[in-house]
Amino acid sequence: MVSGSEQVTGSQQSEDVIGAFDSVGLNLQVVRPRKSSSKSSSDSQSIEPPPARTAGQISDFVGELLTGGVDVVVVMTASGVNSLIELASATTDRDRLLHALQDCRLVSGSAATTAALAKHDLTPDLKTGRLPGWRESLRWLESSFELPHQRIVLESTLQDSGLVAGLESRGVQVRSVSLGVAVEPYELSGFVSPEPATPTVLVVSSVLAARSLCRNLVAARLTNPTLDHHIVVALGVETADFLVQNGVAVELVADPDLQTAAQQLASNLDLLVARKQKLIMNMSGPNAPSDDTNAPWYDSPFMKACRGEDTDVTPIWMMRQAGRYMSEYREVRAKVSFLDLCANPQLCSEVMCTAVNRLGVDAAIIFSDLLPMLVPMGCDLEFVKGDGPVIHNPVRSAEDIDRIKPLDSNDELQFVMETVTQTRADLPADMPLIGFSGAPFTLASYIVEGGSSRNYAHAKALMFGDPGAWKELMQRLTDSIIVYLKGQIDAGAQCVQLFDSWAGCLNVQHYRELVLPFVQQIIAALPSEVPVINFGTGNPALLPLYADTEASVIGIDWRVQLDEAWETVGHDRAVQGNLDPTILLTDPATIRSHAKSILDQAAGRPGHIFNLGHGILPQTPVDNAIALVDAVHELSQR
Repeated sequence: MVSGSEQVTGSQQSEDVIGAFDSVGLNLQVVRPRKSSSKSSSDSQSIEPPPARTAGQISDFVGELLTGGVDVVVVMTASGVNSLIELASATTDRDRLLHALQDCRLVSGSAATTAALAKHDLTPDLKTGRLPGWRESLRWLESSFELPHQRIVLESTLQDSGLVAGLESRGVQVRSVSLGVAVEPYELSGFVSPEPATPTVLVVSSVLAARSLCRNLVAARLTNPTLDHHIVVALGVETADFLVQNGVAVELVADPDLQTAAQQLASNLDLLVARKQKLIMNMSGPNAPSDDTNAPWYDSPFMKACRGEDTDVTPIWMMRQAGRYMSEYREVRAKVSFLDLCANPQLCSEVMCTAVNRLGVDAAIIFSDLLPMLVPMGCDLEFVKGDGPVIHNPVRSAEDIDRIKPLDSNDELQFVMETVTQTRADLPADMPLIGFSGAPFTLASYIVEGGSSRNYAHAKALMFGDPGAWKELMQRLTDSIIVYLKGQIDAGAQCVQLFDSWAGCLNVQHYRELVLPFVQQIIAALPSEVPVINFGTGNPALLPLYADTEASVIGIDWRVQLDEAWETVGHDRAVQGNLDPTILLTDPATIRSHAKSILDQAAGRPGHIFNLGHGILPQTPVDNAIALVDAVHELSQR
């Protein structure tokens, strides 16, 4: 029996709810606030003086507001309006406060918020009935205002971290302010499910209960008491609206009448539990390994193809599917540097999820870059406009290699791990997420060359002139890549890809002796149930060596026929590829023709993942990328 938890404020209401749900066979666990024994029940429900941190935020906000330092005030909840007016009026003349609010632009996040503003004769310049999440809030604000250089004060809610990051990336000076009353601490154990895969029902009986719950979740954010393992049931539309406005997903809106609500929950419980279990599997990262047949993405076309199983359609994703060819990406990049974007998990997730939604692909890959992992290893990395990545302290000798420190943890790369987790959470539950790293040769070449290269002269000079030093550099990178990829898998990636973009400059002998042993080490060290895509480009003669690893999938560039490449690596391996990216610069008919040619070469054999032979070019029309996805899905239907 799935236990229930009831968020209540009075003992009689608690008993009524328990009785109603017990009558239909549902056992409820009551989660109550930890009250001070010196306070009466009636005192606990009144507005108390705010905590020092909240009081300081409100004081700073009012000071900026009265001196013309605020352009826009975004109030998401009716309780935020009431708390702001009451708490700010304690130190500021109320009429002066209201006039200052009238002089700036007011944004209301719900119908209830608009009604609360009207009680103080305030009319919002912009309003909506309900905002279900921070992405929708961001798009709504962006379509309504010229955001750059605006000074926005935002009411703090559960969803505001993503919204703040999105606004800041668009050139907004944004302050998030808690407009709540004193927080009543709760027993956090009440918000933790005893079994990771077993959801707990949380019944929120009123707006007052919802308000108290949301405040405590905001206040305890650093202790991470999330509701990921809970089925949230709201009694009444107003309660549900309040929860949704504050970023809490509501699985069931039940009747305010307790007996009716109990019957509704009992009749829908099995379906709600099944849905939540799928979501838990999706969110659980290391607790949902790639061989977990209950995971919602396990039987996706992409994962089945990685395992060499039959699929109803050939899966497709594209390298650089979130990139400069998309206007949405360019808008984000206009406001933030590339390295700053890579360090912002919310924005990384936003640009990838936007691309996935537009294109209709079958897998996502985290938005990141090959090189940021080199920074904690001792490389002075900068992305220079017009020149690309530059490493200002290149390695040119055996002595220089001592500066390269192997990663023993991902502590300084937590932004990448958080990007994996955030993207996994934002994607559809059944869509696999791919993590990645540069392969050791490509990373070593960047470190030695100091940036991009045409002939890899410095890298090859070190490789041939001092093989011992070269192998030491490669080993340090190999050890680091293993730590890095394991971290991404633990954070929620279902598959990982090694990018050896520059390995094509080597001949077979040099690759076999000086590169292959390190790639083999990496793939062998990763969990066997996690598919690994080994992708190199530039020299089809290296394909047999790419396959001389434990990689599940061999990536193929456009310089060789797919059927010939598959014959070379062996039909016991899955393959990925291999449309020439320049084909996407033509027209839908040409794209369809070339896609059909590749699919014909695959001949419906299990284990083909359609992709480009390298990344999407910046000048590619988005409609052409969509046309490719549509053509592959249509032509490969089985």
